Amino acid sequence: MPHRVDSFEAVVLPHMRAGYNLARWLLRNDHDAEDVTQEAIVRAFRFFDGFSGDNPRAWLLTVVRNSAYSFLQQNRARELDTEFDEVLHSEPASNGHTSETPEVLVLRSAQQRFLNEAVEALPVEFREVFVLREMEGLSYKEIADVARIPIGTVMSRLSRARRQLQAAVARREQPGSAS
Repeated sequence: MPHRVDSFEAVVLPHMRAGYNLARWLLRNDHDAEDVTQEAIVRAFRFFDGFSGDNPRAWLLTVVRNSAYSFLQQNRARELDTEFDEVLHSEPASNGHTSETPEVLVLRSAQQRFLNEAVEALPVEFREVFVLREMEGLSYKEIADVARIPIGTVMSRLSRARRQLQAAVARREQPGSAS
């Protein structure tokens, strides 16, 4: 049995950070993400014999995703209800220009915090595809496989996530908005 453990450690564990990252964004809580990632690693090890050997990262992210959604269903079912607001999703994006002055670096830090909060505010289905694409670099096909949804749904959810983020930025940049 040591061979199985060694193989699991070599093939799957290098992707544990990506799994935690996905869990953290889906659950929006460090402690819950740690618990879910740990549970997912145990599940992955238990079912490692069934792993085909293709794309261990996507395979582990699928296990983490399923564990996170199970956690949400058991503990926070209301987060799984996605609302779609056509007005919110149709606002135009805004363009910003930056330079490397100390003032701009402070602003960039504040903008990063704002963007993280805006991503966390996305409905879980949108947050999931956004994180998998923009932060983990998965292809649309890989996201479709991980999330077990059609590629068209991946593209639609990613588009909606981006529009919601653009709308949040536009609202923030409006004169008189609280920053």
